[in-house]
Amino acid sequence: MSETPAPSPRSKSDWRRLVGLARPEVGTLVIASLALAGGSAGTLVAPKGIELLMDAVQKPDGQTILNETIIGLMGVFVLVGICGFLRAWLFTLAGERVVANLRKQLYANVVRQEVGFFDGQRTGELLNRLSADTGVLQNSVTVNISMALRFALQAVGSLCVLFYTSWKLTGLMLGVVPVVAIGAVLFARTVRSLSRKTQDALAAANSVAEETLGSIRTVRSFAREEQEVERYGARVDESFQLGRSLALTYGAFQGAMGFAAYAAIAVVLWYGGGLVIEGQAALAADPAAAVFTVGNLTAFMLYTLFLAFALGGMSSLFADFNKALGASDRVFELLDRVPGVVKANGRTLTAVEGRVTLEAVDFAYPTRPDAPVLREVTVEMEPGRVLALVGASGGGKSTVASLLARLYDPTAGRILLDGVDLRELDTRWLREQIGAVAQEPVLFAASIEDNIRYGRPGATDAEITAAAEAANADTFVRAFPEGYKTLVGERGVRLSGGQKQRIAIARALLKDPRILVLDEATSALDSESEHLVQEALERLMHGRTVLVIAHRLSTVRDADRVVVIDGGKVAEIGTHDELVARDGVYRRLVERQFAVA
Repeated sequence: MSETPAPSPRSKSDWRRLVGLARPEVGTLVIASLALAGGSAGTLVAPKGIELLMDAVQKPDGQTILNETIIGLMGVFVLVGICGFLRAWLFTLAGERVVANLRKQLYANVVRQEVGFFDGQRTGELLNRLSADTGVLQNSVTVNISMALRFALQAVGSLCVLFYTSWKLTGLMLGVVPVVAIGAVLFARTVRSLSRKTQDALAAANSVAEETLGSIRTVRSFAREEQEVERYGARVDESFQLGRSLALTYGAFQGAMGFAAYAAIAVVLWYGGGLVIEGQAALAADPAAAVFTVGNLTAFMLYTLFLAFALGGMSSLFADFNKALGASDRVFELLDRVPGVVKANGRTLTAVEGRVTLEAVDFAYPTRPDAPVLREVTVEMEPGRVLALVGASGGGKSTVASLLARLYDPTAGRILLDGVDLRELDTRWLREQIGAVAQEPVLFAASIEDNIRYGRPGATDAEITAAAEAANADTFVRAFPEGYKTLVGERGVRLSGGQKQRIAIARALLKDPRILVLDEATSALDSESEHLVQEALERLMHGRTVLVIAHRLSTVRDADRVVVIDGGKVAEIGTHDELVARDGVYRRLVERQFAVA
């Protein structure tokens, strides 16, 4: 049976894990936190200075107190400014590092997933996880933490001073706290759910855009631009509707919290003003009496505003944290996913003979488990010989090539390389032994030189040139003004079909694989290009075990053996002449092609 990895448990993000992303930056964050504490302490001193100023202006000798207080306040403000600079700089810097490392880790884990994983994923959605979702997390794990700490220190400090100044006024003001707390909890649940749905809707929109832009020539040739605009617009509208609900929820929460805060301030002013009036009457009767002064009330109101501002800021950060939790669910889900069909540190063979054996192989794609593609396929590829797979489209020929490179595992049976099950071999080492040239080779948006060197990253310029010469590519490459530095465009769009094929052959030659897979490598070429490519392929095939997948039967006449796949099963095996002599599937395929010709 196939080696099926245990499914990864669904990752659920929480506060601890989200904050844990910042653990590598703990040194920077400690320094930033010290600056934060210094700045918060300085901020808390300011209202006391203002209290002194307010009381000083009512005294005959108040000018001296006024001057000294202003000088002290200016020193405090300088400290607050320096600490604010350090706090903002260091927390932001740590956030940039955290999100950069997260993106690298996430991308590395996504790239390592088995091919079956990508069969069930949209590229645009994965890109959205890498960009938008990680961006949402960036501030939440550093800058927002700093803001939360700052607001917490400000709130606790203000509360202590308020109780010291007047416990009655403070108790009256805190009557609003239970309302705020209950509202915050309900708000957080709603925001987290809406945030996740919004991110998913954005990912769906990105998928449509990525698909359309990646197939723009097809869209243009069918004149379907407006249709694609409407399709993208529909996805964006879905995201907008969710965003509108999120905005409405956020606005309602902020409005309710704002009303509660200002109502509390109004009550404090009413009650505190009464205390000042009583104090002034008592002072008139006894100049030495301890009373609640205008300065006390001013400082109390400033500390109340500090507390309200801190609580309001924390509620906003609470919303941001829950938005981040909604986005992080999918990020952690991808980050924790264990790749299937991968065996690291497995066996490697000291010498590869190149004998490949398929023993009673069954296979169905993971996205279509109820639609078997191969059934009990038994085939042997002899070392240094050419085996051709032919049959109708959709019969499973290219699937055999995917199984050979262990992009998938058989659902039943096994595949052997020199008598060793592929599942026992190191996957990376195995794929280094296999080269492929496809009907439509994929080139990267880089230079010709870089695309050839992809076959062996450490290759020298001389080795790249030698590979291009053997692939009949050197002549046309040197004809370009920039030679091997010529950029090929996305997917090699600036090259012709024959030129792309020869670059792909040069890349395979540079890799120097023991096993070669040719998937209809010349079927889409004109006769002149086909001649040049076929000549290069003959050089590439020399001395290797070769699997040729062909729809055009004229390309398999010289194969040592031909295997006919019909309905996912091996229908016939033999040489071209032997199979033509039989009245079977292969002969009918030949007759049908010649009749069409």
